[in-house]
Amino acid sequence: MFVVIIARLFSLQVISSKYKIMADDQGKFRKVVYPDRGIVYDRHNNVLLQNTTIYDLMLAPNKLKGVDTLAMCRILDIDTAQFNKRVVELIIKNGRTRPSVFEPLLSDSKMAMLNEVMYKFAPAFYLQERSVRSYPYDAAANVLGYTAEVDTNFLKKHKDEGYVSGDYAGMTGIERSYEKVLMGVRGIEYWKRDNKNRLTEKLENGKFDTAAIAGQNMHTSIDIELQELGEKLMQNKLGSIVALDPRTGGILAMVSAPTYKPKFLSGSERRKHFSELFLNPALPLLNRTVGATYSPGSTFKTLQALIGLHEGVINTHFKVACSGAFYGCGTGKPKCLDKGVFDLRGAITVSDNTYFATVMQKVINNPKYPTIDSSLSNWDRYMYAFGLGHRLGVDVPAEKKGFIPTADYFNSPKRYGEGRWNYCNFVSVSIGQGEVNVTPLQVANEMAYIANKGWYKTPHVVDSIEGGDKFNMLAAFKEQHNAIDIPDSVFEAVHDGMEGVVERGTGLGAKVEGISICGKTGTVENYIGLVKQPNHAFFCGFAPRDNPKIAIMCVVENSGKFGGTYAAPIVGLMIEKYLKDSITGTARLAQVEQLSNLNLIPARIYAAIKTQDSLRHLKDSAYMVAKGYLKGIKDTMELEQDDESDLLDKIKKDADSTTKKELPKKDSNNNLPGMNTDAVLPNEKRKTEPKDTVKN
Repeated sequence: MFVVIIARLFSLQVISSKYKIMADDQGKFRKVVYPDRGIVYDRHNNVLLQNTTIYDLMLAPNKLKGVDTLAMCRILDIDTAQFNKRVVELIIKNGRTRPSVFEPLLSDSKMAMLNEVMYKFAPAFYLQERSVRSYPYDAAANVLGYTAEVDTNFLKKHKDEGYVSGDYAGMTGIERSYEKVLMGVRGIEYWKRDNKNRLTEKLENGKFDTAAIAGQNMHTSIDIELQELGEKLMQNKLGSIVALDPRTGGILAMVSAPTYKPKFLSGSERRKHFSELFLNPALPLLNRTVGATYSPGSTFKTLQALIGLHEGVINTHFKVACSGAFYGCGTGKPKCLDKGVFDLRGAITVSDNTYFATVMQKVINNPKYPTIDSSLSNWDRYMYAFGLGHRLGVDVPAEKKGFIPTADYFNSPKRYGEGRWNYCNFVSVSIGQGEVNVTPLQVANEMAYIANKGWYKTPHVVDSIEGGDKFNMLAAFKEQHNAIDIPDSVFEAVHDGMEGVVERGTGLGAKVEGISICGKTGTVENYIGLVKQPNHAFFCGFAPRDNPKIAIMCVVENSGKFGGTYAAPIVGLMIEKYLKDSITGTARLAQVEQLSNLNLIPARIYAAIKTQDSLRHLKDSAYMVAKGYLKGIKDTMELEQDDESDLLDKIKKDADSTTKKELPKKDSNNNLPGMNTDAVLPNEKRKTEPKDTVKN
């Protein structure tokens, strides 16, 4: 018997590790220490992104036996069915033994209740300290981005990068682009437990601990006051503003409208706000500055002028008579608003369509090139050098490349076929319509190119990283791009015309006392399917003319007005703020308020909200997935995280809560509650659109 007992003890204590593991598990606790993410500053060292502490409620499913789950349900304000569903989902996702986030980012009220009784739920439940983002400014949400808990899709895409379930990562903005820099390194602490599962002291005074390493701090080129002004001016509108320092390529402001308060996607209410923003038809989560494409309209004419002059098919004295339209293709299109005879400078100033249709016709039919394919390829070469038709490489995710038509495109059987097209098939491109598409960032960069007389640096948000650029992420932003050597005299002629736009032409609304501004208006036709929409309003430019310090563009979608009506005054105010540090004078301050209160949200957005409201009232919320509604929104915004399950839960709850209520009556005034969520247009209560009272 003694031999048997000794053998059994030897087996239990030396050979088998089962009971040792159980004892260690009972007496020790392994705590993950999440590091602070790097702090982000603007160009004046104002903090844009910092950290605060919040807690996740963690669960190890294999230790649930004997836990008072009903008491936990009362604290979390959920029923037992929801509790059991969460447990099953965690087991499927991470197994029974691995701790997982049961309730993320606990609110203050839930934390207060849990702190008093947490020992009763141990060791199954415990609190995990988490450093989350806080935002000193209610601005720049689309630039900064947000962090969220990684899901299974994220873990699959980044399986070799050390993420585990429960980690948080940057999902959009520079939080995503600079994730490696900002995330830091996790630490581990080992704690002792007492007989009531309470943590008492560190195991062997922290001998086995590893310290968390905070992420690196970053300094950006963003001017937060300029960003705030831009967001104020773009309230109740769709569109964007991009402002660059042409000397460095640093982005001064990057406004996408509508926007949201960045704090809405941090903390305990993140899921609720994400669902509201994700489902909003105005797409506040879409960063329009890099993710939306438009025909550039008349802003494109400045580039046509550069090509015509450099190719030698015109000179600055070349004149064109316009009797109302361009007749070079026999169609009387495009039309022009100003009849008369114009040279290059005058044509830019009044934005004459016939002049630039003639210039591009000369470029494409230039006898210097043997075929139309080769002449168009040469034109494409210029456009690529100007930064169009390809991604610039900005350090903000989801950048679109736009589109510049090529000979291969027109030779395609789906278009015209080889040898079956000529300049008249794409004459509208000469004035920035038709096949050409650009992003707002590309237009702002184009202005930097013209301001610098033939070169640009890749636009970027981050200027420097404290502790060094360990991942070599900033090197590309130092390089100067000047693929085509165009003489300064060519640019001077274009500058003359652009200065005329603001001094006496279509862009008078951008004029600022004491500052010489070169600019160009654009009024852009656009369609959804075959249905023509109200025109987009464009304005772009740079200032001052000598030694330019800011290159900027603004687009107001579907305003139905000319580029000089809304976009030009917005740009003028932004330039004044940046170069003079403030906007002064009663009239100028009144104009800021007038523009910010102007409601230019197009009718199609309100119609989409009504459609979405009716879908939400369907009992089968999966209908929205079956019809591709959610996927379409998600693909448009190129979101990395899969929050679709959260959205469906919210839609289902909305549907359940409204089945006992009367559906809202139709509102003939378009004052729809769906657009009035705080997360979308936070600063002003939505107002009806007044008559056109903004003066040029």
